[in-house]
Parts: sequence; C-alpha cells; structure tokens
Amino acid sequence: MGFNSSIYKTAGDILFERRLNAEKSADRRREEVYSKLPDAKRIEREIADTGIRAVRSVIGGGNANEEMKNLKEKNLALQKELKELLLSNGYPEDVFEPDYQCKICNDTGYYEDGGRTLVCSCMKKTLVDCALKELNKTAPLSLSTFETFDLNYYSREFDRSVGLNPYDHMAKVLKFCKLYAKDFSEKSNSILMYGNTGLGKTHLSLAIANEVIKKGYGVIYVSAPSLAQRLEKEHFSRDNSDSVTNMLLDCDLLIIDDLGTEFSTKFSTAEMYNIFNSRLLLSKPVIINTNCELDKLEEIYSDRFVSRIIGNAQKLLFTGKDIRIRKK
Repeated sequence: MGFNSSIYKTAGDILFERRLNAEKSADRRREEVYSKLPDAKRIEREIADTGIRAVRSVIGGGNANEEMKNLKEKNLALQKELKELLLSNGYPEDVFEPDYQCKICNDTGYYEDGGRTLVCSCMKKTLVDCALKELNKTAPLSLSTFETFDLNYYSREFDRSVGLNPYDHMAKVLKFCKLYAKDFSEKSNSILMYGNTGLGKTHLSLAIANEVIKKGYGVIYVSAPSLAQRLEKEHFSRDNSDSVTNMLLDCDLLIIDDLGTEFSTKFSTAEMYNIFNSRLLLSKPVIINTNCELDKLEEIYSDRFVSRIIGNAQKLLFTGKDIRIRKK
C-alpha cells in the first residue's frame, strides 16, 4: 500500500483513541459494579492475589507443583463465584472486559498469525478512510464519482471540427475510465486526459481515485500550480525530512491536474519531467490532466517531455462544450 507516513500516523491515532475509549468504558463499568456489589471487588482482588502467589511459588522453589495446583483450584473457584455474582445481579460475565470494535486485533490494527504480525482489516479500512478525507481537502472527491458523471451534458450532434459525436465519444471515455479503475494495479498504464476546460477531466480522474483508494491503494492528487510551488519551496528549504518528491514517487497513483497552467521555470519544468520519468521507470502510473494542446505543452516544457508522455500514456481526448456553463 502506498499511503504516506502522515496517513499511517492519523490512522494509528484513530485506532489508539478507539482502544483507549473502550478501556476507559470498561473501567467505568468496573467502578459501577464495585459500588453496587462490593463482593465483586473483593473477589477480583483475591483472584489477583492468587496470581501473585503463583509467581512467588515458582520463584521460591519448594513444593511448587502442589502449591500451584491449590492456587489454580482456588482461582477457578473464585472465577466461578464472580461469574455467578454478576449474572445473578443482571450483569454479563464479561462486564469488566473492554468492548473493542475489532475483535480480531482489539483495536491495535495488527494481529499475530503463525508467528507473523499482520495488518488487520480494520487498519486497512481506517487507512482508506483517512486517505479519502485527506484527498477531499484538495478536491471534491465525494462529488466526483462515476455515478455523478452525467453524459447528458454532452451534445449528441456530430462535431465536424473534431469529427466526433461528443456524447458517444465521452461515453467511450467514461467506459474506459471505469474499466481502468476496476482493473487498477501498481503496474497500470498512465493516462493523459486532454481537451478544453470544463469537460470533466478532473471529475473522471477523481472518480478513478475514489475507486482506487477503496481498493487499498495510495493516491496523491495535486494541481500542477500547487505542485510547482511545493517543489520550489522544498528545493530552497533545508528540511527535506518529509520530501514531497519522495511521496510523489512512492504513491501507487499520482494525479497531476491542470498541467500547463502553472508558472513554469527551468527548475519546475525539469522537476515535472523527472517525476513523470522516474515513475515511468518504476512502472508506476500517472494521470495527467491538461487543457493545453500537445503542441502548446511542447512550448511550455520540451519535445522530450511531451514525447515521453505521448509514448507512454493512454491518451483520452475530452470533447464538447464547457459543461460547467451548461450546468448553470
């Protein structure tokens, strides 16, 4: 999974808080039972005392086996007495046990199986939830789903300028994106979404992100202007402990929106190329959205950069008229 360290920390904090609350609730129930049934407190103390005496017996030597046998019998008798006391007063026998949400890992996020430490399903779900929440800070992820992508905003009339029927063409684009998300893996192809503004490029790329994150993959969505600023800031910062570049290379899917709208410098242009090229060498997919024609991208970046994209990414042309205007 390609979640960054901040996502893991947030998920870990959530599970820690969940576990702590369960244990605090158990403590409150214990105090409630003690106040109503003083004998319950006495019996629990005696149970604890048998455990201490058992340890002392082993350390002290002597006739430890006989002593352990007697202590075990006493311990079982005390447990039976406590159980009967609780049940006869309307309490479940496990009233003192923390009610963890996850019974597999007791809200720790990890469990042991055959000597191996495994990530629990509750941790995986929490990681996905945190990733979705993080992505929602920068993009309307909850609104950008395949279900909310309305083809009716695209004209069914044949457009001679591009030789396409926008409605039918965008139906094929939508189908491609759905299949891409369904079959996504760390080795999936990259995608270049291009076309005029307001045709749904951001919507469909985020719809893909929605489905990919639900499958447990790590996704980073960033606009090109924001990315350029962050890369410049990191370049001139002495603190690279949480490298933006490292996160962009480590995630399972990188989405760069609005490529070509950023204020480009030699540094930012070189960095954009390096990020894309490095991910290609690692066989990690990138989704790039741009409003620019390919020749315009060549002016902003370079022939090398654009030819690298064209040669290694599935190209999706977005056609029609600005659907944001039609929605209004």
